[in-house]
Amino acid sequence: MKTEVARDLPRVNIDDQRIEQVLRNLIGNALRHTPADGAVSVRGSIERDGFVRVSVADTGEGIATEDLPNVFDRFYRGDKSRSRAGGGAGLGLAIARQLVRAHNGAIGVESEPGRGATFWFTLPN
Repeated sequence: MKTEVARDLPRVNIDDQRIEQVLRNLIGNALRHTPADGAVSVRGSIERDGFVRVSVADTGEGIATEDLPNVFDRFYRGDKSRSRAGGGAGLGLAIARQLVRAHNGAIGVESEPGRGATFWFTLPN
């Protein structure tokens, strides 16, 4: 796993345990959907609007276009055959969305089948 964090990130007022849970959920999801010879990267940066952006990118199979609108829904698991190590109950991404929103942030995903996925969230500073 590769990490890259901008040096000029501002301090953000957060519940550390909850944002750590968001990161665990996103990183765990990326690891489950990335082949053994693939890569997962975590990046922290600052947006033009001053929000802090954290992204978790993987080199897995990606997410089917028709699944993208549903990935943050409770119990949604998409194509289970794409998961390398089984899967959970389909709650991790829904919980991540709820926790990010509780911090007045936003969460999303960008993916193309066959090219991996990047999950990201932003938090106000």
